[in-house]
Amino acid sequence: MQPSQVDHKVSGGDQAKNPALNRIIERNLRKMIYLRLKAQRQRTWHERVADLITSFSGRMLFVYLHVVWFGTWIAINTGLLGVQPFDPFPFGLLTMIVSLEAIFLSTFVLISQNRMSQETERHSDLVMHISILTEHELTLALRMLDALQDKLGVETESKDELADLETDIEPTDVLAEIERLQQGTR
Repeated sequence: MQPSQVDHKVSGGDQAKNPALNRIIERNLRKMIYLRLKAQRQRTWHERVADLITSFSGRMLFVYLHVVWFGTWIAINTGLLGVQPFDPFPFGLLTMIVSLEAIFLSTFVLISQNRMSQETERHSDLVMHISILTEHELTLALRMLDALQDKLGVETESKDELADLETDIEPTDVLAEIERLQQGTR
């Protein structure tokens, strides 16, 4: 699905657009939705199955089905329903089935979490890239404004602060300082 198709779906087809949103915000929202849908389409069928199972097992319907299943199993195997027990107390077969279910469910959850973690990491990398680019652009803009200010002879009180802001910041330096400060608080 291309961004123009997302535009049509997001805007609701022919419905009026929200006047509170400007075109840039709408464009960015459409692009976010496009990227999210693209990531969903790129999942392998294994990931889709894991996500489907994880999604279903994370709902109350899953709990209710288990309550009914366990209740029925216990009622049958304690003789409450007048049926010959096939898994008498302590319900060894039920224990084995539930253990296998737990193993598989936890594996599906881990598969889904790993995929979501990779998506989050890609998004985080994008945000970091945009932040670095924005910082660089703002630094250049400040330098240009400072040059214009000097050329026009405009004086300001915060020359030192402006000089600090005009300095390019290395992300690795910021991360090192964060780590240093965090270690100082331990």
